[in-house]
Amino acid sequence: MNVLFIKPNNLADHIQPSLGLAILANLIRDKHDVEFVDCIKENIPPENFAENVIKGKRDNVDMICIQVYTFDLRNVKAILKSIKEYDPKLLTVVGGAHITTAPEEAMKDFGDMVDYAFAGEGELGFPKFVDAVANGNVEEVAGECPGLMYYKEDGTLSKTETKLVPMEELDNVGKIAWDIINPQTYPEAQHGAFFEQFPIAPIITTRGCPYKCTFCSAPQMSGSALRHYSVDYILKEIKMLYDDYGIREIHIVDDNFTMDLPYAKAVLQGIIDMNLGISLAMPNGVRMDWLDDEILVLMKKAGMYMVTVAIENGNDRVLKLMRKGTTVAKIRRCVEKIKDHGFDVAAFFILGYPSESYEEMENTIKFSLELDLQRANYFTYLPLPGTQSYNELVSSGELENIDWDNFYFMAGAYVPKHMSRERLLKTKKKAFSRFYLRPRIFFYNLMRVKNPRHFKFLFKRFCHWMLMNPEKEAAA
Repeated sequence: MNVLFIKPNNLADHIQPSLGLAILANLIRDKHDVEFVDCIKENIPPENFAENVIKGKRDNVDMICIQVYTFDLRNVKAILKSIKEYDPKLLTVVGGAHITTAPEEAMKDFGDMVDYAFAGEGELGFPKFVDAVANGNVEEVAGECPGLMYYKEDGTLSKTETKLVPMEELDNVGKIAWDIINPQTYPEAQHGAFFEQFPIAPIITTRGCPYKCTFCSAPQMSGSALRHYSVDYILKEIKMLYDDYGIREIHIVDDNFTMDLPYAKAVLQGIIDMNLGISLAMPNGVRMDWLDDEILVLMKKAGMYMVTVAIENGNDRVLKLMRKGTTVAKIRRCVEKIKDHGFDVAAFFILGYPSESYEEMENTIKFSLELDLQRANYFTYLPLPGTQSYNELVSSGELENIDWDNFYFMAGAYVPKHMSRERLLKTKKKAFSRFYLRPRIFFYNLMRVKNPRHFKFLFKRFCHWMLMNPEKEAAA
């Protein structure tokens, strides 16, 4: 079988390798030919996908597998349409966060453009599925492929129960085909806006999240129990990336790296002991309630140059609604503690959470300006399928006017019923302006621009966030 893995173009600015697709590719490469295309990195428009990617270049492809996040939907549909118009017999397979959190809805939405789908972690079922396709006996082994979904000939949906990869198997099952995604070919500032060294590679050390934040789909994606790769495995991966790919900065993209403190400390101590001189970043942020003095010291020694925290809001009422398990006062103390260890601090904030008032949004902006932060990201709330807040909005009928074609953290896809989209987006723009145009912050960040190419990237991102017009984006 010739299998082509696709990371689709989307509305986001982040350009980083897909670890999920690279893991699946590694699991089948001993029996099948695999190839990977990153439409974001290569700037491949979705409407002409078959013309640009398949025709004359990959005419021997048998199966195309596409990673799908909810904010990929518009472009994924365009890619699927292009594929099926080019060759209706080409097998299309989708998987990822959107399929996992809204499986039946996604299958109905894609219709006959999708032949098969995988919900949940695909490592256990996907290799068996590809073998079954090659052997022509998918229906016979479908029950042995966790997460597999497809429509039978009678129109009924076949869906196999999802399963999580056991922690003791992660080292073997979760290996990444680095030579297929080539992390050293990706641009600077992949996940965040700034970096210290280059090239950069992302790694993941843990899976699972026991927290119940109402807006987050992490538990639906990877379960509520924390699982992790072995410390030895992670350190060998970092050393291999350093030696074989010239990687000089590692981005740990876990949801909960610091939750298992002994494990996190062992990983950091191992990095220190290797003495590679690499830089570290955690662009997804860390839980503030799992930061003690010891781990902050280790993070600093290991090469961490900034600590990112998910603050989300500046109002205790909204934090309680979000089930964040913290308060404004605790957040202040945590940021001060991080600063005491000599770190710069970046933070995430959400604007337009359900029932949030204009006054509360203004409180969040003021709070962000009062904290000793060097960078801040202000996102508009997204009702991610499968989350508690999404389900509540569905029940109340508030999602009838959701803009799925502009389902992006900056676009105001959802607007609380008492707000206007125009004012929500203006508030977001005001937040960015008030934070970054302060002379101290502006010049501090300007001094950390590495080169003209980096400046161009930052300027383009800032303009995109400030000037984003959802109506024009949809028409583009």
